[in-house]
Amino acid sequence: MRVNLLDIQILRRLVEQPRIGVTELAAKLGIARNTAHSRVERLERDGVIGHRGREVDLGALGFELTAFVTLEVAQGRIAEASAALATIPRVLEVLGITGQGDLLVRAVAPNGKQLHEVIDSILACPGVRRSTTSIVLTHQVPFRIAPLLADEERRRSR
Repeated sequence: MRVNLLDIQILRRLVEQPRIGVTELAAKLGIARNTAHSRVERLERDGVIGHRGREVDLGALGFELTAFVTLEVAQGRIAEASAALATIPRVLEVLGITGQGDLLVRAVAPNGKQLHEVIDSILACPGVRRSTTSIVLTHQVPFRIAPLLADEERRRSR
């Protein structure tokens, strides 16, 4: 799917104000309400946006620890390992990577003991040969896309 300047402007407003209504969105962008509504629906349908910028504070749910686990996986078994990792509820995402490992796993736990249990579950996945774990101490720059969208909007508006 091609994303044009109007789509980027819509995405930026949705990220900056996740609870904005379609009518207010249309007014801020100077477009018809129906145009805003159909664009948002298309962006959702095409998977460009999912939860409209909503985030959950995992710490508030008791998940104080976040870890990134780099996995080395036996050749030809990445799909099998990824499928098994997807069954572990405390695994938030799995990324295929280059470099020292094959997969990068983001996992959470309420404490060190339970993080150890999560890592044991990860290591039990088929094809996983070795792991290296890094525990997040602080979020220096939290995940964000608003600056990227603002920059892309400026770039495309030229």
